[in-house]
Amino acid sequence: MDHDHAKAGHTGHDHHHAAAGTTLMLAMLLTLGYAAVEASMGLWAGSLALVADAGHMVNDAAALLLAVGAAWLSRRPSSPRHSYGLGRAEFIAALINSLSLLALVAWLVVTAIERLQAPQPVMGETVTVTAAIGLAINLLVAWLLARGEKNLNTRAALMHVLGDLLGSVAALLSGLVISCTGWMPIDPILSLVIGALILVSSLRLLREVLHGLMEGAPFSIDPETVGQELAAVPGVASVHDLHIWAVKSDEPLLTAHLVVENMAHWEQVMTASHALLLARFHIHHATLQPEPMTRSVQWRDRRVRV
Repeated sequence: MDHDHAKAGHTGHDHHHAAAGTTLMLAMLLTLGYAAVEASMGLWAGSLALVADAGHMVNDAAALLLAVGAAWLSRRPSSPRHSYGLGRAEFIAALINSLSLLALVAWLVVTAIERLQAPQPVMGETVTVTAAIGLAINLLVAWLLARGEKNLNTRAALMHVLGDLLGSVAALLSGLVISCTGWMPIDPILSLVIGALILVSSLRLLREVLHGLMEGAPFSIDPETVGQELAAVPGVASVHDLHIWAVKSDEPLLTAHLVVENMAHWEQVMTASHALLLARFHIHHATLQPEPMTRSVQWRDRRVRV
């Protein structure tokens, strides 16, 4: 049985992936550079909050390094062994990032409880200044990531940076409160709040990563709707064996069998179907298998069998 598939816009995708890799590399260098400064100042000021925030930034730098590697791998050309390329590296990097976020939350909770039980003196003014600079660095990195390519990989990196940004805010508030009131428990209390926020984000990311690794249909696309739209294309009697998945989060793939009312019109049906998938669902790569009508479907069934 003949079949056809279509690809479009790969030159544009390659350009965007290259730009994403450059942005991630710059973000990593900024994050790692200031982490060293913040750790040094935290040790000098006796501030566990600053040291913790520096450790968080190192964790972010590792996450960004993974994201850079995944962005590079996703641009590698396909091969006979990997016919879809290495875009799946994006999901693997995001999985490692989400798991490291969960580990970070556990560390924050344990450390915060220890600090509540045994508060330590902190140089509030030094913490405030250092945390304020760290906040500015994190805002810059978050801006770089937010304005770049939107995919699962960059979103995972952005979540790390946003978590660190919140950590910088907590350290800043902690320094201000300690400078003004001397109340030490504010630091672990804010750490627990930040940990809860990071936990929610990391669980959402982990859910999406696992869904992608299990080759589920992207959450932005409803397979039933896609099938109904294809079945409504003039000349299509029914649709079955419909599969939608993604090798990379921003590039959904589709395969389907279309029962065609008249095989002589398959060229027009195929063109209309690809145009529909691209315009309505942003599916660039679709493989459509035509099948002739048989007597069993002469009643023009529009059912979709996935």
